[in-house]
Amino acid sequence: MTDARRITVHGRVQGVGYRASMAAEARRLGLRGWVRNRADGSVEAVAAGSPAALDTLVAWAHTGPRWASVTRVHTCAADGADAGDGAGFGVRGVA
Repeated sequence: MTDARRITVHGRVQGVGYRASMAAEARRLGLRGWVRNRADGSVEAVAAGSPAALDTLVAWAHTGPRWASVTRVHTCAADGADAGDGAGFGVRGVA
């Protein structure tokens, strides 16, 4: 079964390797999708894959890499097509 989620992470999450770290974690979990910085200072991701892998990524998002300081994580259902049609997990620029 495949599910998809949009994840928005707030706090000190830009300039600390958050996107690259999240992409590496998502790849390790076998997810597809993307992560990007947002102009408001948050980080946004859309990930698709097994519900268990998505739960693990969301749990990871609450901490992130060691230099991050996460204050809030918001998740909601997403359309799997929003994750892209590729098999990998990529890093995008600023939205």
